[in-house]
Amino acid sequence: MLTAITRQVSPNINRCELTFHARQPIDVKRAIDQHETYLRLLSELGLQIIQLAAEPDLPDSVFVEDPAVVVDELAIISRMGAISRRLEAGLLAQELSKYRPLEFLTKPAMLDGGDVMRIGHTVYVGVSARTNREGIDQLSGFLRPHGYEVRPVSVTGCLHLKSATSRVGRESLLVNRSWIDSDALSEFDLIEVPTEEPNAANALLVGEVVVLPKSFPKTRALLERHGIPVRQVGMSELQKAEAGVTCCSIIFDIPT
Repeated sequence: MLTAITRQVSPNINRCELTFHARQPIDVKRAIDQHETYLRLLSELGLQIIQLAAEPDLPDSVFVEDPAVVVDELAIISRMGAISRRLEAGLLAQELSKYRPLEFLTKPAMLDGGDVMRIGHTVYVGVSARTNREGIDQLSGFLRPHGYEVRPVSVTGCLHLKSATSRVGRESLLVNRSWIDSDALSEFDLIEVPTEEPNAANALLVGEVVVLPKSFPKTRALLERHGIPVRQVGMSELQKAEAGVTCCSIIFDIPT
């Protein structure tokens, strides 16, 4: 069954890491409400939801995508680029060990799951402020025996690869070309986000439906003109923590 692992919002999310965004006050109650709405939408789209408890001492821990990379055969536990977030990985490993064999990245590797975009057996990985070449090499070493090819992509203008591109169809990617080396993605139909919505390239494809924040109406209209169905969800408070819709879940299949 298609499943989403999630974690409740930390009450201390205002202490989150920030790299590209200026710090703004986050309304914690509203962030919690928006996260719950996000989970309800995923459930409506057919996902089983596993919700882990909030971690008060780990402000970024709601962003469960980053500590791990999950494929059908195994889960790879990351060594994240932000030192303050590295304790998240061990906690998530405890849950993932119920569903997948585990492998662990080791020093000097750094890798955030937000830099990893898997399409079939090709895995695109951002070379970013949070993911280095050693992390990509170790990830490739774990995935290669299972038939996966890892391809690095340069990221220069944003936090993660999936801040600048994400899958929105079988052969289609939503992309902000100014933030990544889009030539590495030339085999796909690239749908460029409107210039007024540069942060809109992070979208979550569930089945044939794209989940997108409400703050990007022009991008919604653009996708719908391409025949792509869109559901929108409020993410304004989590976006202040440099988040997108992919960040708050790890989606994978659990055999029934």
